[in-house]
Amino acid sequence: MTDIERPPEQCDETLKNCVDNLGISQIDRHVFICADQTKPKCCDKAASIEAWNYLKTRLKELELDRVSTESPHIFRTKANCLRVCNQGPVLVIYPDGVWYRNASPALIERIIQEHLLGDRPVREYVIAEYPLPQP
Repeated sequence: MTDIERPPEQCDETLKNCVDNLGISQIDRHVFICADQTKPKCCDKAASIEAWNYLKTRLKELELDRVSTESPHIFRTKANCLRVCNQGPVLVIYPDGVWYRNASPALIERIIQEHLLGDRPVREYVIAEYPLPQP
């Protein structure tokens, strides 16, 4: 039985369990990176995949991808395109709204250490900064 065929109460419970297991309500920051593009424009597709794999691996190694009382909870998403088709891979962190250019594995490590863990954006690679409004 697919989710479409399930009664709404089962879908709601299944969805609720997924949301709870991911710790969505406890996300501190969400990192989006353009990677594995259908039509690579901002950078070489292989470079974008390398950057994505590095981000994913490092967040797991540092246990930042799971809910913890000792460290921030960081979500990550691979986006096909962030529409800034220049000097990629492009990476953006929300709710900070800080956009980065040239997100290579070396820069991603700096972003993790300085921005995600140290609350200091890596200024020389920032291309825009538009934080989400506070509720």
